[in-house]
Amino acid sequence: MGAQLRVLRRRIASTQSIKKITKAQELVATSRIGKAQERVAASLPYAQAITGVLTALASNCDVNHPLLVARPVVRRAGVLIITSDKGMCGGYNSNVLRTGERLVAKLAAEGKNPVMYVTGQKGATYFKFRGRELAGEWSGFSQSPTVADAQEVARTLITAFVNGADDDLDSPGPDGILGVDELFIVSTKFVSMVTQTPQALNLAPMHVEEVQGDKGLLPAYEFEPNAEELLDALLPKYLVTRIYAALIDSAASESAARRRAMKSATDNAEEMIKTLTRERNAARQAEITQEISEIVGGANALAAAGSED
Repeated sequence: MGAQLRVLRRRIASTQSIKKITKAQELVATSRIGKAQERVAASLPYAQAITGVLTALASNCDVNHPLLVARPVVRRAGVLIITSDKGMCGGYNSNVLRTGERLVAKLAAEGKNPVMYVTGQKGATYFKFRGRELAGEWSGFSQSPTVADAQEVARTLITAFVNGADDDLDSPGPDGILGVDELFIVSTKFVSMVTQTPQALNLAPMHVEEVQGDKGLLPAYEFEPNAEELLDALLPKYLVTRIYAALIDSAASESAARRRAMKSATDNAEEMIKTLTRERNAARQAEITQEISEIVGGANALAAAGSED
């Protein structure tokens, strides 16, 4: 009985320690969600402004830019999957990786050779464990990405797309980067604190829609420098903006998923502590009852022995 009590006390103590850790993780994730949402809101004006400028450019010139022109034959398709650097975030990584795998299978079924790019240590570990080669991987910023991180990722993807895929599918370009004819991005969209949705979107060739003015007429613009030079300068920035938006949206989703997972773990720990405490109390009560029975039994035996004498 004493051994059982010691085991229960140790289990209660260890569960209480785990509860403290999960509660702290829950509070940290909660604070990061607010910061991530602020970054998402702060990035919207710039994204809207650059989209408006590109729309005006597309509406006033013949669009003929490498990032906008679809390839007649698609040999290789690049897929960027955004995952987290750390775990303890429920099904966040498994959901986005499952979406990425479905996209890769779809591309392979269409006769295209998928080229994988990954951000986040969890995604890199997932593919390396399965012996899948990665054309690019980045980590260390999943919870707090910056524009510089997005620029680093975009630099590789833009180079790969501009290079294009040649007839030799195993041959990299002169800069050592495999060329691709299409680019896709798989990330997680933050919908609410309880809903985060993985999504797969086209990244390149990009589609810039031509829009009409308020009165149905296209606005007349004069560009200095010319529209083609502006496209050369702005399209890479637009691609960086889209990647950065996906990174910060995924960061908010990661924190929300971690908060939900840690809250569930904390609640489970509390329930386990209650269950173990009841078992400990029952065991202690049984031990006390046994001790009283032994004392009473010993006293009765002494009394019986004295009466016989």
